[in-house]
This record gives sequence, structure tokens and C-alpha cells, in this order.
Amino acid sequence: MSDSARETPVDDGKGDGTRAVRAGLPEPVKHEPTLPGPVFAAHFHLPGEPTGAYTYGRDENPTWTLLERAIGELEAPGRDDVETLVFASGMAAISAVLFSQLSAGDTVVLPNDGYQVLPLVGAQLEAYGVQVRTAPTGGDAQLDVLDGAKLLWIESPSNPGLDVCDIRRLVEAAHARGVLVAVDNTLATPLGQRPLELGADFAVASGTKQLTGHGDVLLGYVVGGDAGAMTAVRRWRKIVGAIPGPMEAWLAHRSIATLQLRVDRQCASALLVAQALRERPEVTGLRYPGLPDDPSHEVASRQMRRYGCVVSFTLPTRARAEAFLDALRLVDDATSFGGVRSTAERRGRWGGDAVAEGFVRLSVGAEDPEDLVADLLRALDASAR
Repeated sequence: MSDSARETPVDDGKGDGTRAVRAGLPEPVKHEPTLPGPVFAAHFHLPGEPTGAYTYGRDENPTWTLLERAIGELEAPGRDDVETLVFASGMAAISAVLFSQLSAGDTVVLPNDGYQVLPLVGAQLEAYGVQVRTAPTGGDAQLDVLDGAKLLWIESPSNPGLDVCDIRRLVEAAHARGVLVAVDNTLATPLGQRPLELGADFAVASGTKQLTGHGDVLLGYVVGGDAGAMTAVRRWRKIVGAIPGPMEAWLAHRSIATLQLRVDRQCASALLVAQALRERPEVTGLRYPGLPDDPSHEVASRQMRRYGCVVSFTLPTRARAEAFLDALRLVDDATSFGGVRSTAERRGRWGGDAVAEGFVRLSVGAEDPEDLVADLLRALDASAR
């Protein structure tokens, strides 16, 4: 391979698997690892004036740099005008956008069916003098409360209800009113949809979930194309110190290499699981955007390339749901989603989500789909006794 070929960055002509495997790797150096190990440093040698990329560990770290480059190549392939910032968790990333862009007197529009911590964030924003409006994700209902807002927050698909909105339509309407748009891309991942390509100002996600996929890392990120807005996000990260550890950043980068393999397996299995659950009379409210008869399928198909690994449904009672979860052998009763090991939980146990007592959020992992379907059907039978 020629030197010029080695220096060619990953571009948007590559497939998702190639991009995931190569994302963020440094230029090859003889006798050096292809992915350097984590850099553990609170400070760096800094004689003279404090210039250069690395000055202090709260501001920058070489391990973050490679990870941020990798995420940027996935969320916005082929673009060199975007900036990516990584955070200690998904909520740190979400908070960074909201609190860096909003001030007293501003108005923000949030989904009322999104991640259960959003109401807590909304209450804190209100305490700081920010007006908070909410509307459901489905039916593009947030359009009705956009006027006069500073920022629109979209979560599509929503967690845990899996509603989808027309992101491009909402972005166009928001921008016509001078409203910034942030999209929580956690459930879709950048292999499922790319909010910046749909016109959003920010793509935000919890890397804790399917991006890293092994349930062993807390991580968040923000990607944006407006330099001024991202400077404010970076400043917020510096002020609150919501930074990932170098080991977490390295583990995340390592895990991204298998993202396409995991996502394709999990999405295909999730569709098979949803199809099997659809045949069970005790299952109601089944949602998976990949099902042709799902209420969100048409909109999702216009903007998503993959439909995600989460399936939601409702069993008749809390007791039935708990008996079902207890009977599962291949699915862990645990929160979060996106991991290679399937998980499920009765979401109502946490409070904060407007769901029925028997509502179950199932995250489909990388097990053999036939084994997984058999386990789910067996547990449904056992829970009926």
C-alpha cells in the first residue's frame, strides 16, 4: 500500500463495517499498535506558554481525541466541519447541550415521552428561569409548541415507547423559526440514522448503550457542525468536569470496531422477536419500528437505515410481567439496552415513564435468534401458570 493510500481518511464512500473498523485510527507507525493504549495523564509537560493540543487532563486527552474522531466519522462521514466531544455519561452529554445553549428567559421544547431523566432536567432548567414545553414524539406533535423556542430536543425513536417523528420535517420547521435542534440518537446509533444529515444542529447520545455494546462503559457524546455552539458545549464540559476516563474512552473506541456486526445481528434478531411476540394473544401494545404494521414504520423507513435492537410490549398485569422476566434464561433482568447480552425489564419499576404496570422493554442481544425466541415463548408460557 502506498503512503498516500495510507493517509486517505475514512470517507462516506465506505461501507458501515469498514468505517466502524477503521474509525478514528491514527496514521500507522512502524512497531506501534494500530490503536494506542489509553493515556493516563492529569497533566502534560508544558514549558513556556500554554499552547498546543494537550495541556491539562480536564481539557483534552489523546485517547479522547481518537475516540472523538471515530464517533465523528460515524455520525457525519466525509465531513470535516463537525466537532465531537465525549463525556462521562449520556446524561452529561445531554446536560451539556441544554445548559450551554439555554439561559434564563429562553424556551426549550422537550418530548414528554422520552428518557425518564428528562423531566428532572426540565425541572432544573425551570429553576434557572428557562421555560419548558413538552409534547409527544409521535405525530410530530412538538411542531405545535415550537413558536418562540430557542431549542428543540428530539428523541427518535423514543425511549421506551419507540415512537418516531419526522426529524427532517421538525428540523425545517424549527430552523424557519430560528430554533436550534438536538436529536438524541442513542437508540438508533449512527448506523441507524444520522441526525446531522437530516439537518439537526446536534447529534447527542449515550455511548453506554449499543455504541459500545458490552455493558461495561459509561459514556456520552455530542456532535455538532456549528463552531460557536460547540465552543459553548466544550466550555460547559470544562466547567463541570464531566469527562470520561481514558480507560473508558479506549474501551469505547475498541468496541466501535464491532459496531456494524453487532447492530446488524441485533436488529435482525429484534425483528424476528417482534414477529414472534406479535402472535401471542397476551402481548399487547407491541412496538418495533421495523414491523411493517408498526405505527412508526413509514416515517422510520424514510430516515432510518436500521430500526434498532429494542422491542417494547405490555403483558396483562405487573405480576405476569414479573413472572415472565423471572422465567427467562437467556435474557438478563437489567436496565439499559444495546448490549450483546439480551436484557429486559418491567419499565414501570422505576417510575417516571407513562407506561402500564405490565410494560416490558426488551433489548435484543447477539444470541442466536432461534434460541432467544424459544426462550421468550417458553417464559411466556411459564408465566401464564
